[in-house]
Amino acid sequence: METQIATPQKPAPKPKWLRVKLPTGKKYTELRGLVDKYNLHTICTSGSCPNMGECWTEGTATFMILGNTCTRSCGFCGVKTGRPETVDWAEPEKVARSIKIMQIKHAVITSVDRDDLKDMGSIIWAETVKAIRRMNPETTLETLIPDFQGVTRNIDRIIEVAPEVVSHNMETVKRLTREVRIQAKYERSLEVLRYLKAQGINRTKSGIMLGLGETEAEVIQTLEDLRSVGLDIVTLGQYLQPSKKHLSVKEFITPEQFKKYEEIGLKMGFRHVESGALVRSSYKAHKHIA
Repeated sequence: METQIATPQKPAPKPKWLRVKLPTGKKYTELRGLVDKYNLHTICTSGSCPNMGECWTEGTATFMILGNTCTRSCGFCGVKTGRPETVDWAEPEKVARSIKIMQIKHAVITSVDRDDLKDMGSIIWAETVKAIRRMNPETTLETLIPDFQGVTRNIDRIIEVAPEVVSHNMETVKRLTREVRIQAKYERSLEVLRYLKAQGINRTKSGIMLGLGETEAEVIQTLEDLRSVGLDIVTLGQYLQPSKKHLSVKEFITPEQFKKYEEIGLKMGFRHVESGALVRSSYKAHKHIA
């Protein structure tokens, strides 16, 4: 009997609502020129963010600190995993200078996980905020932080420098956390957000990716969990597979479903809910300080 070889299944084509317009406009062109001229590193460019043109026009940009190699190996993330480079103690001044050159009004700072460091990178985090404040006193800040393994003395360093918004992403629902965020814990992330609010952070924020196999009930439960720890701002966006090695997309969420989640979130009492296929953590970040 002749063996039948199964035909590989092609991935489902992206729906029309995920089509991205190329960034345009005078402000975008000017900033792109500065980034190229001075070799500035932004997540906007390195991550090919679909909202780059819109954010840059509004004076917002995102910068990643502590290198580009992560000590964790999350199933959704395109950042490479391995042994990170030595900490660059000049990095805070470099980031502050980039923000000044680009004339950024609202900066989002994020980082890889640095579980290899005793302080998990929290000292560089605090020094970066201080340097930005010194060089760009009018610029407002959001810090999108790792969980620092839940160690409060590391989280306290962020609290002490008082960014306008402190964000930490849940990324997915509880059932999928072990698969999606391998070394992270759902309850630990919730506790980080609870602690930030309890210690007086004015605006706390988190983000969830959809399309990884979660149910509507699980998304709503996650939103309820986030409200229970006093969270102010939540973002919901479509997960897109960075490469064939990463988790596959189980479902493309419709615009109508994203709108439903937005309405549910607002009824729960969140100050801001950004919900849409192309929404990313820093989308419309400048509005979240209000």
